[in-house]
Amino acid sequence: MIPEPDTSRGQAEAEVVAGASPGGTAGIVVTPGERVADPWAEGHHPPAIGPWKLAARRLRRNYVAQAFLVLFLVIVVMCLLAPLYASHIAHIGPNANNITGTVSVGGQTRDVVSTDGVPIGPTFGSHYFFGADSNGRDLAVRLLYGGRTSLLIGGIATVIIIVFGTLAGLLTGYFRGVADMLLRPLMELIWSFPVVILGVALGTALALGGIGPVKGNSIYIPAFIIGVVYIPYLGKPIRGEVLRLREQDFVEAARVQGMGSWRIMLSEILPNLTSMITVFVPMMLAYSILLEAYLSFLGAGVQAPNASWGTLISDGLTYIQTTPTFSLIPGAMLVLTVLSINVVGDGIRDALDPRAQVRVRT
Repeated sequence: MIPEPDTSRGQAEAEVVAGASPGGTAGIVVTPGERVADPWAEGHHPPAIGPWKLAARRLRRNYVAQAFLVLFLVIVVMCLLAPLYASHIAHIGPNANNITGTVSVGGQTRDVVSTDGVPIGPTFGSHYFFGADSNGRDLAVRLLYGGRTSLLIGGIATVIIIVFGTLAGLLTGYFRGVADMLLRPLMELIWSFPVVILGVALGTALALGGIGPVKGNSIYIPAFIIGVVYIPYLGKPIRGEVLRLREQDFVEAARVQGMGSWRIMLSEILPNLTSMITVFVPMMLAYSILLEAYLSFLGAGVQAPNASWGTLISDGLTYIQTTPTFSLIPGAMLVLTVLSINVVGDGIRDALDPRAQVRVRT
């Protein structure tokens, strides 16, 4: 006598939801005895995710980095709109002196600069929002224009660092030989000096004579100095990575196929350095803005009448006891800018790190 099949357990398991295994069918109701096609077994794999798309997904889930990215973009937009603020709201330029002028504060008329030489403090109005300096110049206007100068110098310096640092690392790491003998000691020499001391020395020397047609008071002088000083900080890591990559099998295969050295560097090695260079971009931008502030604070960076956050901090030290906001406000702008760049840079580094334990939902 053949026993009847036990269907009690089958009725209890009338619905089974597949787990997170490769052969699972998430969200599909399975009844006993029903055969479900396995998409993995039949070769139907989900679409592949490239490394840059994967990094973008990781970065989108880093809400702290996104918040600081928005903060950085707000600061950049504010500085870019400095001419509109100066012409339509403050009605005064960044270098316009107004020692004998007056301003209305709370229905009272006050001197922009008092008879004993003390400038007015923050009015939080359309005119002299953050006060004035000893020459009667609007500090809010100069703060925005100074931000434009600091960001421009940092951007130019970062481009110099990325271009020449990558080139120096590629040449010394791939060719070695004469290129390594010439460029590596030069990078080691620059590396051995503290960046502030070397920057002050170069800034003081170039501020007197300039570089060819570029005058000493040009903002391109500190940008050039900062770029040169920080080239080894990118060139040396790039060189070490190129030394490792040039011994890999794909480079040897390219040589066997008859590719030239420059083609191998540009088409085989350089793409493998892209993520590393991308991580260095925000780092070098933050370092460049900070070094520009150091140099300008010490008088070896941006020269008068141009303004930067470093020069505004230096000018405000005279009134640090009476009106500390003259130094604190540009200092706060500098700190927020550098902090936002560093946090975004950390987010980019974590997103591009293939060892990061981040769950990505497809």
